[in-house]
Amino acid sequence: MAKTYKTYLPEQELLLPPSLRDWLPENHLAYCVSDVVDQLDLSAIESLYEEEDRGQPPYHPRMMTKILVYGYCVGVFSSRRIQKRLVEDVAFRVLAVGNQPDFRTIADFRKVHLPALEELFQQVLRLVLEMGALKLGRVALDGSKVKANASKHKAMSYGRMEETEKRLGQEVQELLKQAEAADEEEDKRYGRDRRGDELPEELQRRETRIARIQEAKKALEGRAREKAKSEGKDRKKAEPAAKDQYNFTDPESRIMKGADGFVQGYNTQVAVEPLLQLIVGQTVTPAANDKQQLEPLVEAMKEQSGQKPEEVLADSGYCSDGNLEYLEEKNIEGFIATEKQKHGERSEPCKRGPLPKDASRVERMKRKLKTKVGAAVYARRKCIVEPVFGQIKQARGFRQFLLRGLEKVRGEWALICMTHNLLKFHKLCYE
Repeated sequence: MAKTYKTYLPEQELLLPPSLRDWLPENHLAYCVSDVVDQLDLSAIESLYEEEDRGQPPYHPRMMTKILVYGYCVGVFSSRRIQKRLVEDVAFRVLAVGNQPDFRTIADFRKVHLPALEELFQQVLRLVLEMGALKLGRVALDGSKVKANASKHKAMSYGRMEETEKRLGQEVQELLKQAEAADEEEDKRYGRDRRGDELPEELQRRETRIARIQEAKKALEGRAREKAKSEGKDRKKAEPAAKDQYNFTDPESRIMKGADGFVQGYNTQVAVEPLLQLIVGQTVTPAANDKQQLEPLVEAMKEQSGQKPEEVLADSGYCSDGNLEYLEEKNIEGFIATEKQKHGERSEPCKRGPLPKDASRVERMKRKLKTKVGAAVYARRKCIVEPVFGQIKQARGFRQFLLRGLEKVRGEWALICMTHNLLKFHKLCYE
């Protein structure tokens, strides 16, 4: 007797149109994204289309937002890869409901509406905080270098710019002499009636490079003046250091030392609460040092979450007398490491007796973290904030920005942080 199998008829058409909700399990991430986006205020995006009556009807902004947000949730960041998923992936097809915008439409939607998409981070964060009835108490801060959409080999130091500018200038003069000699020789051979106003191709290339180098030098000199102004020094006497770098692909990015060596990138900052590991504050800066980032990150947290934290945990990169004074003024208790500690190294036990009256804030913080309570609280920092960067970089594969320029990078980082919170919300409510 022949074996009986379950029905398998590849050529049979569906007799009744199926419901899209039957294509995926009820607790699927796509439905979570759809439900959350349906609750968001997208008027800033929709208004751009409602004011324009010309042309073909555009794709619905809410549908475009859903497929873009879902793409960032599952590690599909490229507009071309999203277009491919809209054909091959069931979840993308469910969210798009049969629509298949091409990659250029998706990329343009992201670029045009980047400020509005950045603001959605705040909406999603407050929605999740309200639904979870969470109040910010203890938060942990950290930063991580993320590669820019630019190669570090396209950067040039100020000292090398000066040398290259001189060398190219000499080459241009030599080429001009050669061109003049060639003109004189041709005048003798053919007469003086030829036009001859075109520059040689080699001369055009060198002059273009000189112009770009001069533009880069001005940018570095402007940075040096701004740095001197922030440090209370004379701006007129400020000059760039010979090692100061300028990248010709993304001028606002910087050479930074990351976990895998030096990268051309940006310094991303997050504040994370311990209960759900939600990102409750985020910023991006081109500054490699974290010393100046504590105050902007705390202020961003207050603006984005609508709440002020009670305690802040941070590593030694954020430790300075000014930062500790800022926390005191804002009535926020700080647990900030005063020096780097090697892996596995144990801190010295707290010495008995009071500190001197003239002890600095850093010295008092050092003593505080050596107490049993202080050490126990600070020990929680690693397991609160560091896994978040692992989930973003390793689990979702976000290791490089797609967009260029600080403003666009900030918008893309806000989109990354928003989708991180959505994934945490989905795990809480749908699983």
